[in-house]
Amino acid sequence: MTRGADVVMQTLAAHGVKDIFALSGNQIMPLFDASLDVGIRLYHTRHEAAAVYMAEGYAQVSRGLGVALVTAGAGLGNAIGPLLTARASDTPVLLLSGDSPVAKDGQGAFQEMDQVALTQSLTKWSVRVTRAADLADVIDKAVCMAQQGRPGPVHVSLPADVVLQAAEGFSLPPKAPIEPTNTSALRDWLDGAQRPIVVFGPSLNMTRQPGLAERFEKTTGAPTVVMESPRGLNDPSLGAIAQVFAEADRVLLLGKPLDFTLQFAAAAPKAGWAIVHADPAELSRARNNCAERLTRSLEADPVDVARGLSVGTPPERPDGWLGKVRDACARRVEDRSDFMMNSMALCAAVEAALEDTTAPILVCDGGEFGQWAQAGLSAPRRLINGVSGAIGGGLCYAMAARAADPEATVIAMMGDGTAGFHLAEFETAVRENVPFVAVIGNDMRWNAEHQIQMREFGAERLTGCELSGARYDEVVMALGGHGEYVTHHADLPDALRRAIASGKPSCVNVMIEGLPAPVLR
Repeated sequence: MTRGADVVMQTLAAHGVKDIFALSGNQIMPLFDASLDVGIRLYHTRHEAAAVYMAEGYAQVSRGLGVALVTAGAGLGNAIGPLLTARASDTPVLLLSGDSPVAKDGQGAFQEMDQVALTQSLTKWSVRVTRAADLADVIDKAVCMAQQGRPGPVHVSLPADVVLQAAEGFSLPPKAPIEPTNTSALRDWLDGAQRPIVVFGPSLNMTRQPGLAERFEKTTGAPTVVMESPRGLNDPSLGAIAQVFAEADRVLLLGKPLDFTLQFAAAAPKAGWAIVHADPAELSRARNNCAERLTRSLEADPVDVARGLSVGTPPERPDGWLGKVRDACARRVEDRSDFMMNSMALCAAVEAALEDTTAPILVCDGGEFGQWAQAGLSAPRRLINGVSGAIGGGLCYAMAARAADPEATVIAMMGDGTAGFHLAEFETAVRENVPFVAVIGNDMRWNAEHQIQMREFGAERLTGCELSGARYDEVVMALGGHGEYVTHHADLPDALRRAIASGKPSCVNVMIEGLPAPVLR
């Protein structure tokens, strides 16, 4: 007999799904069983939130869909937080959850609750399947919806009796071809600018769309940046862009919401603005924030539009504008490696290690330390905790990145506060044989909040942000991984080399001086 669970897994496999990040539970055991027959690998995590973070990271590195599978009730509740990060980062994630039996609705069944209501405000679509006959169509729609238009998370709730019911076979419906968007008017508008700036959103970053920003800038002559941090114009990886941004006469947003990260359009007060976004709600928001200064808005796939604009030759513009913006974005803080170990000196050592690796992937997570990592490190592929401002997913992103690309060398930078969220996933990584290196900048505090307290309330009123100098490296070794403990700058290069060479999930625990994140002007 073909069960509903079999149809779910067959449909996912037909869409090319090869890996699912999961945590077991009563209602989803038939789905675990069905995965064996279609060759889908389950990465069995230690926390439901970790499974969703992993699905998000996997989707970004694979440039496809990430799938997480969790049980009902508290299992789904634990998975909710990372839906916010996936939504903010425009990442296609399919969250499958168990659910109480349909036949027992209203009777007080085990873990009976309205799970759709729990997730619908954070997802593009949340649905409960009540008939096995609908499973193939619902899963097909969910997979497509997560990836089409504005990418984002989708939730499908799977009742325990529905996945056990007999179900018909399935076939994927043919997909209608997508008509290309006419971009000629938008290109004319951009070419008419003297001092343009183009801002790509998260779905157009270098990991998901490699080379697109560089190609766009070359063919249009318009300075092009990718903005995916909650610090927006103050993102240290964008250098001193805030200074030149105010001089722009036209700003084009491609897949980038016009929100607080751009000071609600006040960042370029004299500029005309244009936005291309697949979500009509973002077009409406841009109109509200920009009023008459919004001269163009287009509901379309920003990736397709960016590709359509990346042709031809750039117009003539005043000499020096492109170089001026590039120079501002390249600005970094002065070297302080002669002082005690600090965030910048640590980043310099990691940058040297990255240059010696094959197919590097950089993960940046955390508050102040995460900003230092973004400012001081570069790699062809990068995952950050994103515009939502959530921290804690870095270990999960690192594991997912290596799962998506087994040939990559993955280095994850995180503060000691961040490291504590999902430290147990080192056991998952050891068990699943997914090596990566986590570099923990250990300043023994929640430094972002520490800096707020120092700045706003004074040193005599510091409270609630202190952490111990915990030996995270020893925890990782106890879980079967490799650990390094570093207290002196000179010891760091060798420690990084040993961690990378170990072939194990590794932790390099580095004691540092905590510094405020850089803001470049």
